[in-house]
Amino acid sequence: MAPPVPPRGVYAPVVAFFHEDETLDLEALKAHVTRLAKSGVAGLVIQGSNGEAPHLLHSERQAVIATALETLKQYGKPGSVIIAGCGAQSTRETLQLCREAQEAGAHYALVLSPSYWVGAMQQPTIKKFFNDVAAESPIPVLIYNFPGVTSGIDIDSDMIADLAATNPGKIVGCKLTCGNLGKLHRVAHDKRIVGPFAAFAGKSDFFLHGLVGGSNGVIAAAANLVPKVHVKLLELYDQGKLAEAQELQTYLSEADWVLVRLGVSGLKGALDKYYGYGGGRSRRPLGSVQASAFDGEKGDVLKRIVEYENSL
Repeated sequence: MAPPVPPRGVYAPVVAFFHEDETLDLEALKAHVTRLAKSGVAGLVIQGSNGEAPHLLHSERQAVIATALETLKQYGKPGSVIIAGCGAQSTRETLQLCREAQEAGAHYALVLSPSYWVGAMQQPTIKKFFNDVAAESPIPVLIYNFPGVTSGIDIDSDMIADLAATNPGKIVGCKLTCGNLGKLHRVAHDKRIVGPFAAFAGKSDFFLHGLVGGSNGVIAAAANLVPKVHVKLLELYDQGKLAEAQELQTYLSEADWVLVRLGVSGLKGALDKYYGYGGGRSRRPLGSVQASAFDGEKGDVLKRIVEYENSL
């Protein structure tokens, strides 16, 4: 049985892998999850923004969740947490995705704000959406705030706190990819929220800053590439070794900047170059990024941090 909120730690938002004909490459997924399972991450996010959720059929989403969960069990990590992206443009489909995620073995649902007909997505509409989802979802919900993929919709700290206070045990956390550290700090310490609540930083480049603000850890794309480095930074912070944590954060921020500029396909291209699986393919209209894209200065930045990862 899953704990009331996702345990504190590092979570990798797992990328989706495809063959050249754009069918799912589940063997590459197994190889990837196997490496993550051995790295010390607290869990996985399946079908987050890096998982190309909008490009997957419902049946494919379930297949990815089930495959990841089975791989975790095979490698002695049966207690690892699975957070499944369940956001959709309607309340009805969002709830269907929540039910299907539970059936496939997920423990929590990560839900973006709807953004279709963005002018209609005023605060009362968004608030009702999350209240309705929380009331009917069979698994607890984390609010996912990422203006970059929701037509600029940015859920503020008051709304997050109000939703959590209204739905104790049902809305149990948030992922803030907006990069607003003041918001993360306010939510993490808001006294309106009774009971446990997990506020996660949403990118590697403010992982340490989020910990200082009271985050529950990080859900970060670069954790696909260097999960042990993220776990090491958390250990250094918990041990009070702030100067060492700052140095490691600098390396993470530099690597994250390289990956962000190349997008979801770039992250997969990096996995292909440095770990030899998956390729840099996404489903169209997203393009592909070859391993050769990491030659030169970009490659130097990533090579340094991958070498450190492999030393841990």
